[in-house]
Amino acid sequence: MGIEHADVIVVGGGSCGCVVASRLSENPDRSVLLLEAGPAFSGVADVPAALLDASTLPIGPGSEWVGTYAAELAADVSRTIARGRVLGGSGAVNGGYFVRATPGDFDAWPQSVWSFDQVLPFYIGSETDLDVGATGQWHGSRGPMPVSRTRVQDRHPVTAAFVEAATNAGFLFHEDLNAPDAAVGGVGVVPSNIRDGVRVSAALAYLLPVVGKKNLRVQGNTTAASLIFKGSKVIGVEIIADGVRSVVESDTVVISAGAVQTPALLLRSGVGPSESSAALGVSVIADSPGVGQGFSDHPEVAVPVVTTNEFPTASRALEAVLHAGDVEIRPYTRRFDRLISGLPAGPHVFGVGLMRSTARGSIALRSTDPFEAPDVRYRYLESEGDRQAMRGGVALVRDLIASPSMACAEVPATDDPFAALGTSLHLSGSARMGPESDPGSVLDDHCRVRGVDGVFVIDTSAFPVVPSRGPHATAIMFAERAAALMGGDQAQ
Repeated sequence: MGIEHADVIVVGGGSCGCVVASRLSENPDRSVLLLEAGPAFSGVADVPAALLDASTLPIGPGSEWVGTYAAELAADVSRTIARGRVLGGSGAVNGGYFVRATPGDFDAWPQSVWSFDQVLPFYIGSETDLDVGATGQWHGSRGPMPVSRTRVQDRHPVTAAFVEAATNAGFLFHEDLNAPDAAVGGVGVVPSNIRDGVRVSAALAYLLPVVGKKNLRVQGNTTAASLIFKGSKVIGVEIIADGVRSVVESDTVVISAGAVQTPALLLRSGVGPSESSAALGVSVIADSPGVGQGFSDHPEVAVPVVTTNEFPTASRALEAVLHAGDVEIRPYTRRFDRLISGLPAGPHVFGVGLMRSTARGSIALRSTDPFEAPDVRYRYLESEGDRQAMRGGVALVRDLIASPSMACAEVPATDDPFAALGTSLHLSGSARMGPESDPGSVLDDHCRVRGVDGVFVIDTSAFPVVPSRGPHATAIMFAERAAALMGGDQAQ
């Protein structure tokens, strides 16, 4: 395999893994090995066009850039979920939504390290905001991630009509959804990690520009089977590449495999609820009952919309959103079969995302086979409060579309507002940070896995709860901050 040892192994080359591997490799005396389960690339020029085109999502049937798993969203609702399985992760295949969490979202995070005042410099440092109107104290001009918004004159007709309908209905308009005062709610143009029509993933922004460094190695098509421990100290990772099992040695492992695969890897390694480890024949390294338990996400209901015209366009999937109470209204610019190749024709839809859901889900192994997807249950809309909030969001969409501003669209009759229940794919908290007094917390405030030595979790698994905005910008910030803490310059 070449390298049998690295100072740090990063498992997973998604948004967080790319940031962490890039930042940790800035120390020339530290060797970093990044393991990615999907395809990797040798440089920026090697990234295929399908991953660059921000007007489409390369996640349809047969896509080589995603992995899929079946999930139970509610008792009688199952869906096949696709997540990025390529260098850059889901950030390499998604719509480019890059809205920060609100200041209040961080109240649930450990205040020692993760208060809003402490994370703001890392949001700023991670970005180059390309919009003139967004300069100033809240924005960065030297960071790796580009941030842009669709200009007024370039807005899709559906977006333009929606923004007008929302402002006419009395909702505040925000020029900048990434400014802290946007937390109060209202309609605004979505900041996106898109530059000149190109979706800029963390792989493109952080990792591939430095991939030639001697102390950084990226290995694609490699699955982490389990961590290897000596006592409670990590000593390496067992990997499978081209069907061959081998071991890479390291005493520091960062797991950034995504909010489903990260807890699955911990569980396969004997870190998790001891009874489930024992049931699978895995020797218990650390009894950590919170691994895979209590995750949160944003349920999303698709409201069908009939648009009077089919607009030929290469717009972003989502140019503006409305925050009203606990919901986010998403006026998608095109039908999903136009955004995603290989899907059957379907209606144009607006999404209603419930951004503060009380649902808490679970992830459990079916077996110790790393190629078998775990059992994922979301338990959506079980509370009356969640159902009421979602019904209100659907009613709001229907009211806005019925308004004179939206003559370009109408809402077909529907019996069941929850018929098209889906998920926003923002899964968080499946191996969460928290105080030692909380038995369900898996990590301390520096992202270290409790009960073992040398293992960190740096991805949305670590978030105490899903933020009230889509998590990509927060994931990048989180990886920046966590890598700085690991780097020793701020480590306690």
